[in-house]
Amino acid sequence: MSRIGNLPITIPEKVELNVDNNNLVTVKGPLGELSQEVNPSIIIETGENEIQVKRNSDSKEHISLHGLYRSLIANMVEGVSNGYTIQQELVGVGYKASNNGQLLELALGYSHTILFQIPDEISVECKAERRSNFIITLKSYDKQLLGQVAAKIRSFRPPEPYKGKGIKFVGEELRKKAGKSAKI
Repeated sequence: MSRIGNLPITIPEKVELNVDNNNLVTVKGPLGELSQEVNPSIIIETGENEIQVKRNSDSKEHISLHGLYRSLIANMVEGVSNGYTIQQELVGVGYKASNNGQLLELALGYSHTILFQIPDEISVECKAERRSNFIITLKSYDKQLLGQVAAKIRSFRPPEPYKGKGIKFVGEELRKKAGKSAKI
């Protein structure tokens, strides 16, 4: 039994949700518009202010799809109404970040700077307080795209386990390894 799939999704006042005959779910809100194609074995029932996601049978595949599509639709509704934010921190001497519009420029200790084009659906902001690390703030209404871009930025210099240098998420706890111990 899918516990997540059985939960109803409440729709805020400013959000519109449409379901086509081809099982295409479109969500419009104040921040943007998202659409998701749903498997035909999943049934979407719309009510007054909520949506219920149901399945045809209790096969293992349908149970997993039930929870998946409920989560995807809930993330779309949350994204177009409130949006999502991810913050990343650059830890290391000389690590810098700056943005010129949608072009992110990263200096991460390589012999060259890395230029990364951010998609138009995501807004980016780079800032650094005096005597602290650079913080990259990414905001969007699309949770999937936001996570994918954040993972790509992190892949340029993932945090290493000895000193913790690299790009990490704000609030992330890194497991550090002990270095070489000297023999006596």
